[in-house]
Amino acid sequence: MATTNRTTGPKTTLQKAAQAVGAVFLLVGVLGFIPGITSNYEALSFAGHGSEALLLGIFQVSILHNIVHLLFGVAGILMSRTNTQARSYLLYGGVIYLILWLYGLIIGHDTPANFVPVNTADNWLHFVLGIAMIALAILLSRNTTRTTGSTHR
Repeated sequence: MATTNRTTGPKTTLQKAAQAVGAVFLLVGVLGFIPGITSNYEALSFAGHGSEALLLGIFQVSILHNIVHLLFGVAGILMSRTNTQARSYLLYGGVIYLILWLYGLIIGHDTPANFVPVNTADNWLHFVLGIAMIALAILLSRNTTRTTGSTHR
């Protein structure tokens, strides 16, 4: 019996990775709304390059940016229910982050095209996230047996 779409029982390492990535995105989304953790909080705007709020004093954020993190986090947690969905979340999420990286490199940071908004630190974080998520999807898809202690596949 194939276990690639089971939603009950112990999770595979692939599912745990998707769940962990989703949880981190949820945390980042929440932290983006907390003054002190987000500096210049009073300058937090809904969207656009004019938002001067900085998560951890480094990463430019806006309300839209934080909401995207929250939604991406929820998606990771929900999609960690099956191996197939967990792999898709990590793989395609990684591709999305590489596209965001390229987008951030191409657009001017002080232009209306920077609606998310992103800065140089965001761009390079998006690159690392994209590569890491794709690597997790590929490497952890090789062995999707459940962590029950059994050697049976």
